[in-house]
Amino acid sequence: MPDITPETSAPTLDVESVTQLLSTLRREISRSYVGSSSAFDTLLMAILAEGHILLEGVPGVAKTTLAKATATALGSSMRRIQFTPDLLPSDITGTYVLDPRDGSFSLRPGPIFANIVLADEINRAPAKTQSALLEAMQEGQVTIEGERRLLPKPFIVIATQNPADLEGTYPLPEAQLDRFMVRLLLGYPSANAEVAMLKTYGELAPEPKPVIDAKAVLHLRALTRRVHAEEEILNYAVEVCRATRKHPHVLLGASPRASLALLQAAKAHALMAARNYCIPDDISETAQRVLAHRLILIPELEGNDDEKTEVIRSALRGVPHTRGLP
Repeated sequence: MPDITPETSAPTLDVESVTQLLSTLRREISRSYVGSSSAFDTLLMAILAEGHILLEGVPGVAKTTLAKATATALGSSMRRIQFTPDLLPSDITGTYVLDPRDGSFSLRPGPIFANIVLADEINRAPAKTQSALLEAMQEGQVTIEGERRLLPKPFIVIATQNPADLEGTYPLPEAQLDRFMVRLLLGYPSANAEVAMLKTYGELAPEPKPVIDAKAVLHLRALTRRVHAEEEILNYAVEVCRATRKHPHVLLGASPRASLALLQAAKAHALMAARNYCIPDDISETAQRVLAHRLILIPELEGNDDEKTEVIRSALRGVPHTRGLP
C-alpha cells in the first residue's frame, strides 16, 4: 500500500504499489460480489476519477451487493437511501429540529452525509427529490435552510435503477444523468458465475474487509489527477465528444462536462493498467461507459441503447489519432 500523505501535498506516483493495492481491492470485493470483474473495475475507475456511478439492471443481479462490498473494501462510511414516491428532499439532506428544552434549533443530518451514498432505485422518487442530489454530486455540499454544509470527502453516489419495471418510476432528467460519470449495466451472470454464487451464499454469506480508508481514497485520487495526458489525448477526447453532437441520430450530444469526465476516466484507466500516462486506447476503452447515458437520441430512436453504442463507435472510428503515446 502506498504511503498516505495529505491531499494537499504532491504525491509520488508509485504505479507498482498502486497496482498491488487495486488488485487487493478487487480480490476483497469479489468475496461478496460474484460476477464479471469488469463491473468492479468500472466502479474503481469511477471512484479514482472522482465520479459518481449509475448501476442499472433487473432485480436480483447484485447491484446493491456490489455497491456495499465496494464501500466496505474502501473502508469508508456508507449510508443507504431507499428511494420511494413519498421521499422528501429533507429526508436526504436533513433538517433543523427544535430542542424543546431550550427552544433552539439543531441540524439533524440526513444520510447524504457519508463518504458513499447508495441511492437504491433512484428512479422511484419524483424529480424534486432526485434534484436534492444535484448540488451534492456536483459541488460536494448541500444547502439546508439557506445554510451551506460541506459533505465529507470523498463523496461518492452509487445509484441503482431497474430499467425493466417502469410503472411508478420517474426517469432521471438529463441534467442529473450528466452528473454520473459512468453508467454500468449489470446483466444476468454466466451459468458458471451463478453456480459459484450458490456455493458462496449457500452457507454463511462472506463479508469483505476494509483494505484502505477514506484518506487513502483521496490519495489515490490525487495520484490519478497526476497521470500525464499529452495535448493530442485532450484533442482526441474533445473530438470524440464533438462527433457525437454532429451525428444525425443524436438530438443532444455529449456535453463539455462529458469531455472532462472522459479524460478523468481515461487517467484512471491508465493508472489501473499500471501506467502514469494516457494513450488513445484509454479514451476508446472508457468512451462507452462515460458517454452512452448522456446522449439523447431523436424521438424515433429514443431509449435505443444499441443505437447509442453505434453512435459512440462511429465517433471513435471517425476521429484520427496516433497510437503509442507518449
